[in-house]
Amino acid sequence: MQTQRQHDSSRHLHGVRVAITGGTSGLGLALVRELTQRGAQVALIARTQARVAAVAAEQSAHGIVGDVANKHDIHRIALQVTGRLGGLDVLINNASDLGPVPLALLGDTQCEDFERALVTDVLGPFRLTKALLGSLAASAREGRGALVLNVSSDAAVNAYPQWGAYGASKAALAHMTRIWNEELSAQGVRFIALDPGDMDTPMHAAALPDADPATLKSPAQAAQELAETISDLLPARPALRFAS
Repeated sequence: MQTQRQHDSSRHLHGVRVAITGGTSGLGLALVRELTQRGAQVALIARTQARVAAVAAEQSAHGIVGDVANKHDIHRIALQVTGRLGGLDVLINNASDLGPVPLALLGDTQCEDFERALVTDVLGPFRLTKALLGSLAASAREGRGALVLNVSSDAAVNAYPQWGAYGASKAALAHMTRIWNEELSAQGVRFIALDPGDMDTPMHAAALPDADPATLKSPAQAAQELAETISDLLPARPALRFAS
């Protein structure tokens, strides 16, 4: 029964064109694996060339080397995404920065660390989304659906001590997502910010090195949940027929 359910899910996302930032580690890597397994065409974006090449080869995905925190990389990334996928249906802004590591009180946070979190977590998604809006709008007009999924956090709504840079950046990302959705949902481009929960990822380990991994959600489980949300928000696609 589990095999059949996975098989049906794979058909449901067959041919969906997805770009994922931060796609070589943690949740991003799990999303690459989950969505390619479900039949999506995936372009993953990350900073390290060797790691991008390895994950792309392993998952039969398109690897794009770039840093969403660097505004000079944005248009090159966007051009490569649309060139390799032939358009875009789903953008997942997953790449994030914690700010200072170890985490620090706001009063002890360096301006440069706060700025880096804002540039990576807010400006990066803003710039990349803006650069890809034309492709997303085209997908919406073609009836394929268009979705921007911004990965958020409960730190966007809860005031956790020492999480100031990250929490402020994620709060800004969540509100920006709501504004994008108000402005563009009538044109068929939908925006959603989702908190995947506390996960056993390198970022979580960097933030809370003493946390017990057994108490954390696996990135694979979070990726399955996000994939189901994507499936629910996109128009239904015809099921593929397989020879018996």
